[in-house]
Amino acid sequence: MAAFSAAVELGADGLELDIHLSRDGIPVVIHDESLERTTDGQGLVADASLKQLQQLDAGSWFSPEFMRAPLPTLAEVLSAFTGKLSLNLELKEYSTGVEVLSLLRLHPDAEIIISSFDYDLLKGLRSLNEALPLAVLFDDGNWRQAVRFANEISACAFHPADNLVCRRMLSACRKLGLPVSVWTVDRPEQARSLVRMGVSGFFTNDPGALLSARPTLVSAL
Repeated sequence: MAAFSAAVELGADGLELDIHLSRDGIPVVIHDESLERTTDGQGLVADASLKQLQQLDAGSWFSPEFMRAPLPTLAEVLSAFTGKLSLNLELKEYSTGVEVLSLLRLHPDAEIIISSFDYDLLKGLRSLNEALPLAVLFDDGNWRQAVRFANEISACAFHPADNLVCRRMLSACRKLGLPVSVWTVDRPEQARSLVRMGVSGFFTNDPGALLSARPTLVSAL
């Protein structure tokens, strides 16, 4: 939550967060499916109850300044940031998507995009909700097939890894009216090059660096 609040203060226009379900089916914000890397817990997120997860220290791995920072639930993030900026929710499992859709009904004003590398997951969610904003993540394989799939499910965006972006990809997306946001871009010079190619936006670990370079990014258009 401290990182999300910092992004708001810096002027970022969105947050990207990964969602997993606790053992009792609550959407929790954590990147990995396991606990070891970013908390003092062990095992899978799916094997722990929400009460157990909320007792973990999810901040010390990053800095002592954030010692005892808890894992937030998606409901807490929605309550805190709806109306302040958009939320890109990355999902790994279809069951998580079903619970997220249920929760989103309680937050009708939330500006969200649901993204995934799992194309079957995205196809399944599209069958549940024709208007759901979906984005296709891409980091391997045939980009033409991935773009074609994005068009088939009426995706609102295409999200490729930065090292895979090429002019032909961007041209194909442009013809389909499909905005392209790239991950992960932390250097202003890299961002300027991608803007000149036609990229619409970025996912970054350092929004301050890109926002401070915004005038030069705009001039690169």
